[in-house]
Amino acid sequence: MTKPKRGTVRFFSEGTGYSPKNKRKLKEWVEAVIVGQGRSMGNCNFIFCTDDYLLRINQKYLNKDDLTDVITFDMSEESDVIEGDVYLSIERIRENAQGLCKTIDNETHRVMIHGVLHLMGWKDKREGEKNAMREEEDRCLKKLGL
Repeated sequence: MTKPKRGTVRFFSEGTGYSPKNKRKLKEWVEAVIVGQGRSMGNCNFIFCTDDYLLRINQKYLNKDDLTDVITFDMSEESDVIEGDVYLSIERIRENAQGLCKTIDNETHRVMIHGVLHLMGWKDKREGEKNAMREEEDRCLKKLGL
């Protein structure tokens, strides 16, 4: 009997030179969040990019013309396996962190887990959904312990 393939977390930079600190701990954290919600770990890619790069993605694939801090693409073929690409604008994250009086690392972690929660089916269009997602982000961030 073969062991099921286990996914991984990877980090990429598109034109930013940004690379998160504590990659091993971040990988373990993302997997713990996914497994903690009764799902299996597939391949999750975090792509750190510029506002312009993410705006082009937003225009091309979502027909939106706004700046955003995160866009997720679910690549899961099975509902219990979480797999996808999470694009993060490091410029938006940096600006939001400053406005919220947070560190860039703290805001990056929040946006990363926000993207993962979207991959797991969490929504944030309505006020109640936004509040529930924010609470879950906070709960997940406590597990990171950085």
